[in-house]
Amino acid sequence: VEHPCTEILTNVNLPAAQLQIAMGLPLYRIKDIRILYGEKPWDSSPINFENPEVEPCPNGHVIAARITAENPDEGFKPSGGTIQELTFRSSKNV
Repeated sequence: VEHPCTEILTNVNLPAAQLQIAMGLPLYRIKDIRILYGEKPWDSSPINFENPEVEPCPNGHVIAARITAENPDEGFKPSGGTIQELTFRSSKNV
């Protein structure tokens, strides 16, 4: 899953969280993670990730697609090209 999909479902800014962890901030001190686990965002109490009081519950649904071009005559190497037609079909719920 691409990280924007995860971010949409969890409301966690993954690159920001990764940078904060790399800077030495404990996971339980990251605001987005605290909110995901139902904790007060600015509190600093540890979270029991093995047995949390509130299970994280992703919100919604998301679909991601990637369009790629490969040349089978060249061992399926990536190749450039143009999209000739692209049609998105939608319904009232999408």
